Amino acid sequence: MVWLVVGFAGVADHAQSQPQPEETIIVPAVQQSGTKSTLLDTFFLSTQQGWAVGAGGTVLKTEDGGEHWQKVTRRTASLLTGIYFSDLRRGWIVGQNGTVLHTDDHGQTWRRQLAGVSVPLYDVYFFDSIQGWIVGGRGTILHTVDGGRTWDDQSSSTSADLFGVQFLDAKRGWAVGALGTILVTHDGGNNWVPQATGSATTFFDLHVTDAEVSWVVGSQGAIFQTITGGKQWIDRTLPCGAPCIRPPDLLRIQFTGFLAGWIIGERGAFLQTRDAGLTWSKLELPEPYSLYGLTFPDPGMGWAVGQGGAILKISSPSS
Repeated sequence: MVWLVVGFAGVADHAQSQPQPEETIIVPAVQQSGTKSTLLDTFFLSTQQGWAVGAGGTVLKTEDGGEHWQKVTRRTASLLTGIYFSDLRRGWIVGQNGTVLHTDDHGQTWRRQLAGVSVPLYDVYFFDSIQGWIVGGRGTILHTVDGGRTWDDQSSSTSADLFGVQFLDAKRGWAVGALGTILVTHDGGNNWVPQATGSATTFFDLHVTDAEVSWVVGSQGAIFQTITGGKQWIDRTLPCGAPCIRPPDLLRIQFTGFLAGWIIGERGAFLQTRDAGLTWSKLELPEPYSLYGLTFPDPGMGWAVGQGGAILKISSPSS
């Protein structure tokens, strides 16, 4: 993956991955993006309105559920790695060299915001239209309480690259990154405290279900879960098949309800659970795309984006 510090390898089969009942097997539909640039993130405001961002400053927009994608005028040539909208009008894009772009007119225009850093920025999350967080290289955590007009650097007490951030409310949030890093805050990021996993795995993404239940995914097929608010993290990584090739890096995870969840990653890694993570099924893609971005604006419909401009529409029975 172009923006990560770890390498990629082939996909390994998982011994515990079992076929879903026939009626729940999903075959994602390929959509024509109109670009060969690698897409690293996507965000849909609804099942019709969506965005994708990626290499070379690529910004794409759809107004019809991905049937047609159009390029948005570039404001940068930097590698763009994350996008988030707090509402229909206000959105943010982050990327290489401290890039932060903001729109307050539903993406018609994007303007730079000064983040005050030059490190790569990997993920952005807004709790509401004014309060948000960005994470990035060398332990960077940025916080705004004015919609990004100003960004303050919060001390993470780590130099590990941070790749994912999510908040449950304005006070409780988590960030994940390299070297097994999982950080939690209970005061809006004034203090970030590490949580122990006993693993040096690089974690790329997280999904916080509630105050007790969260998931993280990472390198070499890593899947970890907590049901104690992070006091204890349980290794849920699926066993490697035989012969065991290096498992794929897992890059995004999202649950669309208590039972239904999705994981995507490199070289066609595409997993689904319909029993709250008790079992995961490997689903087959039309081609073994490496997928980097995942969004579900609705429990029954989502999108994944990735390698070579790939955009996949996922239709699923709602949870």
